[in-house]
Amino acid sequence: MMKAVRYHEYGDATALTLEEVPVPAPGPGQVLVKVAATSFNPADATLRAGHLREVFPVALPHVPGADVSGTVAALGADVSGPGEGAAVAGFLPLDGDGAAAEYVLAPADLLAPVPDGVDPVGAAALPAVGLTAWQALFEHGGLTAGQRVLVNGAGGGVGGYAVQLAHREGAHVTATASPRSAERVRGLGADEIVDYTQAPVAKAARGPFDLVVNLVPTAPEDTDALAALTADGGTFVTATTEPSTAPGRGVTVTRMVVRSDPAQLATLLGLVAAGDLRITATRRPLPDLPAVHAEADRGALHGKTVITV
Repeated sequence: MMKAVRYHEYGDATALTLEEVPVPAPGPGQVLVKVAATSFNPADATLRAGHLREVFPVALPHVPGADVSGTVAALGADVSGPGEGAAVAGFLPLDGDGAAAEYVLAPADLLAPVPDGVDPVGAAALPAVGLTAWQALFEHGGLTAGQRVLVNGAGGGVGGYAVQLAHREGAHVTATASPRSAERVRGLGADEIVDYTQAPVAKAARGPFDLVVNLVPTAPEDTDALAALTADGGTFVTATTEPSTAPGRGVTVTRMVVRSDPAQLATLLGLVAAGDLRITATRRPLPDLPAVHAEADRGALHGKTVITV
């Protein structure tokens, strides 16, 4: 048996309970991971509330936690990859049981090795948000050195990595942040800070930008105003709201959804091991997960939260 946090029906944070459940056995192509940590992502709360049941239907009871880091405890059939005892991390499918448990089943081909020198608990803060940042900047945004990029929502989990990666690439980074997170965001590599609590971003940011990355749920008119900051022929990438109308001027608009990519995750973990990417996260124990969900629901959870198991 093992401990796991599950919900038996969709609802608010009170639906989450810490329970004793059987340890699952890996099937073909799967590995059993002994979990060091998982993390909270906003999608976890959206799934729990039932808002994504049409897109990502889950079998109830369901264990949340798409991010995982830990060690391989057992291998299923036809698995060629990390052996037992190997340190791994990954971004798990949203429609399967997650890693808010002592053990979790993971598709072997979605796991990346965790290099020596990378804290296994901290590694759980990286998969979903790090991959979102990487894919927004490079896969969808085509960012290159010398370009100007605006990261809207730099104080959040994805935004902090987007700032670091864009700065490391040699871009000029403008980041939106509140006074609470401005110093941290500047320390991650932002060249300019826009305090969105004092003026609308579209008015305060000094555009145009070759790439605008929107990580904040914005009203249609605010999204349109952000897209208008994109330079002619530039790219507007949003992980949330799309513009209500095409901005024209040769601007490419991409509404992105992050996907699991172990090769990209391995690259990110390698940057962490080399000291070129900083992981920042608050740590909470597994029994605190319902409280973490409740704090997120009322807008009181800031930055990235790792759940230690």
